[in-house]
Amino acid sequence: MGFLKRMASLLPTGEAEADVLWVYVRCDRCGEKIKSRIDLRHDLTPRYAEGTYFLRKVLIGSGRCFQPIEVRMTFDAHRHVISREITGGQFITREEYEANQAP
Repeated sequence: MGFLKRMASLLPTGEAEADVLWVYVRCDRCGEKIKSRIDLRHDLTPRYAEGTYFLRKVLIGSGRCFQPIEVRMTFDAHRHVISREITGGQFITREEYEANQAP
C-alpha cells in the first residue's frame, strides 16, 4: 500500500489549476455543449518573433454529429488571452455550460 501512496503523491494536485484555462463551446450543428481544458504550460505554441503564444484546438462532441469545432487563441507573454476565434461553434460561459447539465 505504501508504494501506491508514493505513486499517488507524484500526480498533480489542484494547485496546478492556476495554469489551466477552461473553454466552453456550443456546437453550431447540434447544440451540444463541450468543456475543454487548456494547459497554459504545455498546450501553447510560442511565436518568438512576436513574443506571443498561439493555440489551435479541434473539439468534437460525444458522438451526436461529429462536427469539428476549431478554437484558435492568441496569448500575450504572460499567457493572458489577447484574441480568440471559433469555427463550427460558439463560445459560451461556464454558467451556460452548466445549465441543464446532468450531475
